Amino acid sequence: MPAYSIEGVIPVVHPDAYVHPTAVLIGDVHIGAGCYVGPLASLRGDFGRIVMLDGSNLQDSCVFHTFPGTEAVLGRHGHVGHGAVLHGCRVGDGALVGMNAVVMDGAEVGAEAFVGAHAFVKAGFVVPPRTLAAGSPARIVRDLTPEELAWRANGTRVYQELAVRSRTSVREVEPLTEAEPDRPSLPTGTGTSVPLDVARSAGPPDAGVSPDAAGGSKPNKRLVE
Repeated sequence: MPAYSIEGVIPVVHPDAYVHPTAVLIGDVHIGAGCYVGPLASLRGDFGRIVMLDGSNLQDSCVFHTFPGTEAVLGRHGHVGHGAVLHGCRVGDGALVGMNAVVMDGAEVGAEAFVGAHAFVKAGFVVPPRTLAAGSPARIVRDLTPEELAWRANGTRVYQELAVRSRTSVREVEPLTEAEPDRPSLPTGTGTSVPLDVARSAGPPDAGVSPDAAGGSKPNKRLVE
């Protein structure tokens, strides 16, 4: 992975974490056990400290940064969808930040809360635990249901498993010119991954997973695109 020191401060990555080779780490970055950092993510600890606690994931093209002298934290089992920006904020244990959402300086996302896709969480705003925040600027929409919380927890486990799968099997290769006749299938499917609106429609899920972004405030409304 591209990892850079600045003024002698070197990123720290637990050996049980997975950081994609195209992600960039600079300076005072700390990545805990079982974390997953996706392709093209940027974690810049060049002003203040950036922390990913154990089991959290930061997906493709995310940015994690902070102001001078401050610390930004993604809590244990935190889940951050594609393209999101975290800046100088604190995201609690088990919280979810949806795709392309922005969480600004001094904001706090409570434990097991959801921030909807494309939401803008303004500086200093507090999202209480186990609530859904959505919109631009974000507002508190409602409390989360037990089914939604279970969906998020299971999806985060899928990303923790992906960290293991990636660490043990992802390798740079030359692409094939055509698919081989006995092409293997990946060991994932609808039994491991469904969007939140599908999980809602199906009722209480056994495994409603892969929460790349939080769902909306009404049944079957989707905030993932």
